[in-house]
Amino acid sequence: MLLRGRPRRGREAHTATGDDPGGGADPLDAAQERRVRAVLALGGVPQADLPDGVQQVRLRLLERAAGGREAPRDVSAWAAVVASNLAMDWHRAKRRQERLGERLAALRQPTEQPSGEDSSVLSVAVAQGLDELPDAQRQVVVLRFYADLPVRSIAEQLGVPEGTVKSRLHTAVRALRARLHEDEVV
Repeated sequence: MLLRGRPRRGREAHTATGDDPGGGADPLDAAQERRVRAVLALGGVPQADLPDGVQQVRLRLLERAAGGREAPRDVSAWAAVVASNLAMDWHRAKRRQERLGERLAALRQPTEQPSGEDSSVLSVAVAQGLDELPDAQRQVVVLRFYADLPVRSIAEQLGVPEGTVKSRLHTAVRALRARLHEDEVV
């Protein structure tokens, strides 16, 4: 059983049985790892915790293979959804501990921004808006726009109807747009 949807370029794809001559196959290729890191970061996981999140995704994929379960049809999409779920778990724990108070207060401090850094202001505003979305809405926004998964794939991976994904996306985008207008960013 292959652990990835497509073989690595320039290297042979290895199986979960450990036929890797180096002793241990990495279940995520570089592109998949970048996607997992991006999903975790956009889900609110701090930079310092990203390596742990990537390792958790690897571990879950290896546990799946060790348990005799079939590899996901699209490992990249599966890994992005697992990363999104990990980010939601992290976010919930963080809310319980501090309710986002200190982080949002620091982000809302007015700072002098040179006129050439409008995109930086927009990025901060979008990050704040994402933080305020309900978990289900944040998850579909991150998977759709940052992990670049199609609606159908998101629905399959989350086990919800496509209409639910579309509804969550619509509601989330509307809320983000309102937030950006409210803050006079756009």
